[in-house]
Amino acid sequence: MLSLTTEQILSFAPDEASVKAARGLARPAKWATAGQNADVLWGECKGSALYQVCADPAAPAFKCTCPSRKFPCKHVLALLLIATSQPDAVPAGEPPAWLNEWLAKREQAAHRKAARAAGADGDLNPEQQAKRAAAKEKRGAERQRKVETGLEELERWLRDLIRQGLAHAQQQPARYWDGMAERLWDAQARGLANWLRELASIPASGESWGERLLGQLGSLYLLLEAYRRIDTLPEPLQADIRARIGWSGQETDLSSDAWLRGQWLMVGQRSYEEEAMRVRRSWLWGRAHGRLALVLDFSYQTQPMAPIAAPGSWLEAELGFFPSAYPQRALLRNAQVIENQDMPSALADGAALLDEYATALAQQPWLGVLAAAVAEVLPVRQESESGFLRDNAARLLPCHPSFNDYWRLLACSGGIPLTVFGEWNGQYFWPLSAWRDGRFIAF
Repeated sequence: MLSLTTEQILSFAPDEASVKAARGLARPAKWATAGQNADVLWGECKGSALYQVCADPAAPAFKCTCPSRKFPCKHVLALLLIATSQPDAVPAGEPPAWLNEWLAKREQAAHRKAARAAGADGDLNPEQQAKRAAAKEKRGAERQRKVETGLEELERWLRDLIRQGLAHAQQQPARYWDGMAERLWDAQARGLANWLRELASIPASGESWGERLLGQLGSLYLLLEAYRRIDTLPEPLQADIRARIGWSGQETDLSSDAWLRGQWLMVGQRSYEEEAMRVRRSWLWGRAHGRLALVLDFSYQTQPMAPIAAPGSWLEAELGFFPSAYPQRALLRNAQVIENQDMPSALADGAALLDEYATALAQQPWLGVLAAAVAEVLPVRQESESGFLRDNAARLLPCHPSFNDYWRLLACSGGIPLTVFGEWNGQYFWPLSAWRDGRFIAF
């Protein structure tokens, strides 16, 4: 039976118009038939025609015979909403005949995917295996050559920028940064390309912009120097350098001892767009391990993301941590929602957060953000400035200017300090959740 929340279902929607239309169709009277089993849901929606709708929310995978180009369409969303809000209207049963073709195609695709994941080398003779290994090695060498060419060009660009001065950089249009970022993207150094696009906003970020830009440029140059000496560095730091440049980790990269099983709290979640891609950042806190894990999910354009537990949910799950000098990013698998009421431990104040961030940077200089819970902080505002979190020693942690839920955070506090969990990037704090008197609030 479907175990998704309404919020998780609506996260599949390609736009707000689809959400509005789906809510109008989420009534049993609009459906001629509907049913579900342990794997899929199906139904026939009455419209200008009788549209056949099916969904596997765990994959996620959807299909509808309507002519809409949106994916998933309003009919799929409506079926999922009915199954969540009125489960009796979508009873358990056997899939209809018209669904069997879709199920058969998905089963075949799953077999092909499993074969690719296993390498399918068992079906190849030694000569074919050697050719496959040689082709893989050639692709890897070609990418490394492209990346190294891109890094050489980036170093020349950085030297020119510093020689001309930061004031000159401030006067440059967006294409000054975008041009170099596009060349890095073509060189398959996509992590650096995204980093450079982030730097483009610093010259217009107000007071002390020069210090912030110089700090980021120094960190970027340090990465180039580290890559030049990568073979002399510890393996966890090598993995950090490659990840920051743009190499992505795979589940096959994780050893068996990289996986931790236990109870994990989904303590915070944030989604945003990056180029033509949607990114979801989910933070989990391990009850027994006392550590935080970052799970990243991606979808291109209108493709739906795989469902995941809502913030505040407890999971019994396995998390595999990628190699790193300061491990944060992990893969989630075999997750089941459970009951639990514990909350993560919190840092005492803003000073403890800064100390923790400094310790993390000493281990991994390109960390980006540190997730942490800070205890007994009071949300405050100062004139027209952005919001702050004030600790017991009256130190102020500035909230990120793009954080749009600050007024809600103020309302949840009601003038009383509370514990806030979020991401600290060295300059701003992005609140993701809070709790007070045992009550959990997600932002």
